[in-house]
Amino acid sequence: MIKARVTITLKNGVLDPQGKAIEGALGALGFEGVGHVRQGKVFDLELDGEDRARAEADLKAMCEKLLANTVIENYTIALD
Repeated sequence: MIKARVTITLKNGVLDPQGKAIEGALGALGFEGVGHVRQGKVFDLELDGEDRARAEADLKAMCEKLLANTVIENYTIALD
């Protein structure tokens, strides 16, 4: 079994209203000096098998087809 983590973030230059709202809320809660908050998504997956190259290829396909909107989002894949 292969464990993987896929992290999806907005590309630079894409507006992030949720990140901006979080940034404002942190300031309102008294957390000073926090700026440029960007929000994202994390997916933890378990894949059957031991072929890491195959798992990475499958994960890239999953990101391209479903998990990420590649027009406005980047993704990274980490295998354990």
